[in-house]
Amino acid sequence: MSRTNNILQWSGVFFIVLGHTLNALGNMDPYNILAFFAGTILFLAWAYRVNNSAQIVVNVVSVGICILGLYRAVNG
Repeated sequence: MSRTNNILQWSGVFFIVLGHTLNALGNMDPYNILAFFAGTILFLAWAYRVNNSAQIVVNVVSVGICILGLYRAVNG
């Protein structure tokens, strides 16, 4: 695995875990959503680089859900 792919994956892990941690703390919108969004974008970049179609689909859908969540969090 290339160094870039490794960095993308582990950075994605960090932000996804951060998002879950912020969710567990409660009432952390929009910070938890931003963390999930960052992690999802990183995993999407990795999935594209390694041509993992299933992960690309999951992450594209997740980006859409994050955008909807950010809209809801900002506009109440």
